Amino acid sequence: MKLIHLLSILIILVSCSGRKTKSEGKIKKESEQKVEVSDFQTIIDSAGIMGSVLIYDLKGDKYYSNSFHLAKRGNLPASTFKITNSIIALETGTVENDSTVLKWRGEKRGLKIWEQDLIFRDAFHYSCVPCYQKVARKIGEKKMNNFLNKLEYGKMKVDSTNVDLFWLEGESRISQFQQIDFLKRLYQSELPISERTETIIKRMIVIEDVDNYKLSGKTGWSIRNGNNNGWFVGYIETRNRTYFFATNVEPKQQFDMNIFPTIRKDVTFKALKQMEIIK
Repeated sequence: MKLIHLLSILIILVSCSGRKTKSEGKIKKESEQKVEVSDFQTIIDSAGIMGSVLIYDLKGDKYYSNSFHLAKRGNLPASTFKITNSIIALETGTVENDSTVLKWRGEKRGLKIWEQDLIFRDAFHYSCVPCYQKVARKIGEKKMNNFLNKLEYGKMKVDSTNVDLFWLEGESRISQFQQIDFLKRLYQSELPISERTETIIKRMIVIEDVDNYKLSGKTGWSIRNGNNNGWFVGYIETRNRTYFFATNVEPKQQFDMNIFPTIRKDVTFKALKQMEIIK
């Protein structure tokens, strides 16, 4: 009897020592899914900016970044919100399709290229702020909030006073991880939107389609309390893999702001090349 009792205790001890708790398994999984890439930091430092690049390999289910801490930090979405704004405009019937003409009434606008009638697709690619502000006002506070909740897009703060500004100033926030999560759900047809809207949006957001890859996405730039913050988010489809990216950067002191519009894309492309996603 003593021998049987001893064997029972040994079996229990062995089985307990080999068992993993849910939290232990999750921590291990997260560490396996996140790879810190010091070369991304070198790219950012060389550009004279601060921030992080976050890249997600869909097939490998793995994230790459120079700073996962920064990638979790929320920022104003700025013009990256034009992707979501476009989805809501199409879903609510505010805009018919990507060829819908948005009329210019002759008023002064921030950029000369905005001072013309623009089809919806061109308004997106020219990042026409006044065009999208007009669209947001037509959508209205109630529908905007309903769809933002439905789409689970970051933490937007929308009311009647800021429905045409909340993505550019105020307390709305979205992180790089949240940007990628949203784009991944769009790409995988997991957003609660019509197939028609999805098809139009995926066509609208294509930036470049060449032999080796197809690039889709949007840049963004906000200025809050004198601080500049820049985005480049999207995904790149190669022959056999798809990668999502969200770059968020800020200029250091003495930075030449004339190159800030291009630096967001530059560091992203260098990171993609460093990972040999593109040549």
